[in-house]
Amino acid sequence: MAILRQYIAPFIAILIFAFALVAVSARIFLPADMAAPAPIGMIISNWVNSNFISPI
Repeated sequence: MAILRQYIAPFIAILIFAFALVAVSARIFLPADMAAPAPIGMIISNWVNSNFISPI
């Protein structure tokens, strides 16, 4: 159990942080239009309109 806490768990934590760093840093190499955040306003309004049940 000590090996798990001393070696394996910290290694897994470092791998997770390294993966997150690579994922965030990859935005540098994306084209400008893909690096921007996704527009959520239209998606939400389309979802609301498509799921609206008419009271008639």
